[in-house]
Amino acid sequence: MQINKTSFCKVLIAASLATMLAACASSNSGSVYNREDARKVQTVKTGVVESVRAVKLEGTKSPIGTVAGGAVGGIAGSSVGGGRGSAIAAVIGAVVGGLAGSAAEEGITRKDGVEITVKIDGGALVAVVQEADEEFHAGDKVRLIERGSTTRVSH
Repeated sequence: MQINKTSFCKVLIAASLATMLAACASSNSGSVYNREDARKVQTVKTGVVESVRAVKLEGTKSPIGTVAGGAVGGIAGSSVGGGRGSAIAAVIGAVVGGLAGSAAEEGITRKDGVEITVKIDGGALVAVVQEADEEFHAGDKVRLIERGSTTRVSH
């Protein structure tokens, strides 16, 4: 079986795109901390969960998906026809591939989340959105961990 250069390039670029998109995925989990958060003081408040609602956390929208999709589309388009038609097909393929790559990146990195409404001891009512990697139910006693503008809810 002989593999032509164009097919090999398409597979190589698609594999690179998948790897880059996986690397772009960040976490909004209550259990994941940035390296800079280590050994820093955080404020802790306690409270009771009032309600929990399922939400979606949109995916990343970096230029990586657009560029990689454009490259794949351009290469695929350039293999259509010959001469001037090939150049036009390459441009159209790059534009369509860029749009598809951007949409694919956002869809691949989208995650399930929860909006947790907590009545803080003392009376204030707050809502925190984070990844749905831990279950919360109305009536649960929880901790709100705050550092700067980041707040996490944990048991």
